[in-house]
Amino acid sequence: MPCIFITGAAAGIGAETARLFAQNGWFVGLFDIDETGLHKLQQELGQHVCMTGQLNVADEAQWQKALTAFFSKTGRLDVLLNNAGILASGKCTEIPLKRLHQLIDVNVKGVLNGCYLAYPYLKQTANARIINLCSASALYGQPSLAVYSATKFAVRGLTEALELEWAGDGIRVMDVLPLFVQTSMVTNMDANSIKNMGVSLTAIDVAQTIWQAANYQKRLAKVHWTVGFPTRGFYALSGAAPDFISRTINQFISRKG
Repeated sequence: MPCIFITGAAAGIGAETARLFAQNGWFVGLFDIDETGLHKLQQELGQHVCMTGQLNVADEAQWQKALTAFFSKTGRLDVLLNNAGILASGKCTEIPLKRLHQLIDVNVKGVLNGCYLAYPYLKQTANARIINLCSASALYGQPSLAVYSATKFAVRGLTEALELEWAGDGIRVMDVLPLFVQTSMVTNMDANSIKNMGVSLTAIDVAQTIWQAANYQKRLAKVHWTVGFPTRGFYALSGAAPDFISRTINQFISRKG
């Protein structure tokens, strides 16, 4: 039975991904700081198809414990989904510096911890892969989301580098880039871009793209997986348009209404 280890699994994208994979015959590792949410999801899915564990992704020791428990039970690690993340929005200097440091701890160090510490287990599993939750905010720096955007640029860079570095070990490394998604993360978000563009994507939309990435078998590497037509458009522009055009588009998107 193929196995997936999901961080931030108690709600939102993580929970919908867990449901989709469990429904398709995968064993699912549910890991989060929200133990109540994990227990509820485990009761829904059934204990025979999943296991749970508390995990603060910024904590190396908790990663070691979670990965050891998961691999001891499954004997394999087909997919690591680095999904856990946090967001703070508003003018950068109006957000407490401590909170901005937390974004880096969870969104960057948390992903690095997962990739680094899961490597030995992934290497023991044929056709294993890492899927990192990135964001369209990694295509151009977003005002009111400056540090969040910076963390997603870091995730994108790490993904690209490890995809090349670990290809010889048979480990694929990918990321998923959605625009704003209908989850609790965007509730009361203070950014003009979300007010101007709205939120059309659902957690199920993202989960379906994760499913496609997890089951991608073509020899040609596909590193970045966009979710939804607008993101595909922004992604294409980010690679082809001059900087001033990308800047103008993002300035328009983030304008005050």
